[in-house]
Amino acid sequence: MSQVIEPAHTESAEQAVVDDASDEMFTGHIDTNHADANANRGYQILRWLCVGVLIYVLIVAVRLIGVGFESTTGAQAKELFLLAKNPFLGLIIGTVATALIQSSSTVTSIIVGLVAGGLPVSTAIPMVMGANIGTTLTNTLVSLGHVSDKHEFKRAFAAATVHDSFNLLSVAIFFPLELFFHPLETICHQLAIAFVDRESVAIGEMNVLKTATAPVIDIATDAAHGLSTLSSGIILIVVGISLIILTITLMGKLLKELMVGRARDILYTAMGRGSIVGILTGCLITVVVQSSSTTTSLMIPLAGAGVFDLAQIYPFTLGANIGTCITALLAAAVVSGSEAIPAIEIATVHLVYNTLSVLIVYGTPFLRPLPIMGAEKLAAVASERKYLALVYVLSVFFVIPGLLLGITTLT
Repeated sequence: MSQVIEPAHTESAEQAVVDDASDEMFTGHIDTNHADANANRGYQILRWLCVGVLIYVLIVAVRLIGVGFESTTGAQAKELFLLAKNPFLGLIIGTVATALIQSSSTVTSIIVGLVAGGLPVSTAIPMVMGANIGTTLTNTLVSLGHVSDKHEFKRAFAAATVHDSFNLLSVAIFFPLELFFHPLETICHQLAIAFVDRESVAIGEMNVLKTATAPVIDIATDAAHGLSTLSSGIILIVVGISLIILTITLMGKLLKELMVGRARDILYTAMGRGSIVGILTGCLITVVVQSSSTTTSLMIPLAGAGVFDLAQIYPFTLGANIGTCITALLAAAVVSGSEAIPAIEIATVHLVYNTLSVLIVYGTPFLRPLPIMGAEKLAAVASERKYLALVYVLSVFFVIPGLLLGITTLT
């Protein structure tokens, strides 16, 4: 009996040791997970703080452009922007600049800074329209990643070019109207006046953002003080534009890391629940990730795989157009005094133009299907002759605008 009991006792003791070791390992695993969660939370907080710093730098950059342009307009440097006074050239400049930089938020923020420094709003409006065209290049390029599969490529290219078709149609409608009747300029001027109370100088004297950025602006202007007015102004403009490009690029990367996963979840949840939900979802995600290019590019692989059809994607891209206007509005918020009204006016033009485009094009039964029809036709041709997709990209975004720019300049 003792020989039987002894092994059992030994086995029980060994099991106890194993259980203790397992408990220690389990406890250690929990502690490790807890530490990892804390570290990840701290990293998330740090990244959000970085986003806040970048927003501050963006605001400083916009003010630098305004101060620099205001300085140069006192000299002959205003001639630098005489080309853009031709509305067709303004449209082309906005298109090409956005296609090259790949961010309508960046271009419109630069435009806000220029308007705050003296660039006429009427000159800047075609640039804003052009920025809407140029921003569609990114998702069109993303669709080329599906070129190896004919059917996938057809779906992906259609999903990308429906955005192109809509923005081109919007410009075809609103550009002539603005050229002859100036509805956007008139409406947005009244909105800006209503927002900026001239008598109480609500924004002029109590602008917290201006106060917060004043020390940096003073340092920058003092640093350029030894140079001529023209040179210092140009330097401030260049520095401001460079900072805007840098900050929006970095902010876009950070927000992608922080939000794109959640944005994709929202996209899956909302798609297929109707046009209004699609538009609102596109707008919300774009506001969150601060990039309409990112928002629309999220859909291309899903469209290529057949997860969403073109009718579902179409309203989503329209919402992205509206959501991207937040950056220009943020940039305009820093401007104060007599420059506040034109700065807010041009930022509002971006929002009103994109909103009216959705209401008129998508809200009119005979206009609504045109972007889909155009995208499907382009996709059908490009899927059969894939080199034409590249020809389309180069022609629409670079070659045709470049030729028009050259012809208009010569005439």
